[in-house]
Amino acid sequence: MLDYHIHTLPNGIRIVHKQVLHTKIAHSGFILDIGSRDEQPEQLGLAHFWEHMAFKGTAKRKSFHILNRLESVGGELNAYTTKEKLCFYSSVLDKHFEKSFELLTDITFHSIFPEKEIEKERGVILEEMAMYLDTPEEAIVDEFDNVVFDHHPLGNNILGTKESVAGFKKDDFQRFIKDNLSTDALVYCSVSNLPFEQVLKLSEKYLADIPSISKPRKRAPFGQYTPKTVTVEKAISQAHCVIGCPAYALNDERRIPFFMLVNLLGGPGMNSRLNLAVREKHGLVYTIDANYATYIDTGLLSIYFGTEKKQLKRTTALVLKELKKLREKQLGSLQLHTAKEQLMGQLAMAEESNMGLMMMMGKSILDQGHIDTLNEIFDQIKNTTAQDLIDIANDVLPEEKLSFLNYVPS
Repeated sequence: MLDYHIHTLPNGIRIVHKQVLHTKIAHSGFILDIGSRDEQPEQLGLAHFWEHMAFKGTAKRKSFHILNRLESVGGELNAYTTKEKLCFYSSVLDKHFEKSFELLTDITFHSIFPEKEIEKERGVILEEMAMYLDTPEEAIVDEFDNVVFDHHPLGNNILGTKESVAGFKKDDFQRFIKDNLSTDALVYCSVSNLPFEQVLKLSEKYLADIPSISKPRKRAPFGQYTPKTVTVEKAISQAHCVIGCPAYALNDERRIPFFMLVNLLGGPGMNSRLNLAVREKHGLVYTIDANYATYIDTGLLSIYFGTEKKQLKRTTALVLKELKKLREKQLGSLQLHTAKEQLMGQLAMAEESNMGLMMMMGKSILDQGHIDTLNEIFDQIKNTTAQDLIDIANDVLPEEKLSFLNYVPS
């Protein structure tokens, strides 16, 4: 059972904490309900650039002092950007928890975006783009977002474009923060052996002076979807393919059953249907998997594999055959039981990561207003029937609903 404490400060910032007595490491971070989908057309990549710039100077610290503050005591400081979230987080020995709290507060709320640092970091991000473009198995998954979501903000690459990144100035960051930051849409979350009272005392010490800001959410909902097939020639040695379509949103009651279906199809287990049918039986791929991403108003199923160019058609046909089986052949009682047990085991092991648990707590509070316990999720899995799965497969996975993106060697 996930026991956690939650407290809302007068300025709207929510503090979420779980005490884990057997650890000496304190994981904590600010998760903001801001991501790349909140960018305007001229701001593509700005949220991710802000993530980088948070480490480049505050009102009282230069970049070196930020980077050295926790690293010098064996800790870690990091950040990430997604379509809907921005997170600044750290891991330190428990005795340095206050130090990390103060530093995270400083970089989250008091960055000053020095122009010289913007110029330097611009080059870093352009190199990050180049590295990503040289990795087709990563690039194709991101480009598939654009195939499915088309001109919607969810289809934009989180890194932005070379043209957009080349033009950002200090006031662009300040305007983006002013337009998007709400204290009631960000969470400070932590997992450590410290009592909640200590975390609360520090939150009042460091966050009480943050002014209350409340901004209405203006996210454009995703609307019309048109299936597409796109083939791109590239200077690569292997063909890469992503197959998928929109799926259920974050708060849809069918999310957990669909996640179970996707896990059965192409989850991390070596016994996934796609791995057995395509790699183990035919030896056509090294990697093949299925993923399900959820957003506040939609979701995305994506199936990825890489294979020889001459085997692309055959491999695609095998994937479609497995999808057809899910639509037409109901799971037997033993198959259903095994699928449930496997997913519950994977989820339980994932919660063993205190870092992952900390981030899950913060994201859940932002998206749902509460945190589901493992037992509550297990109940949803246990209550899923074979008929539920076949109904969902027929709702989401008809072949005519699927989009295809292929990278083929030129």
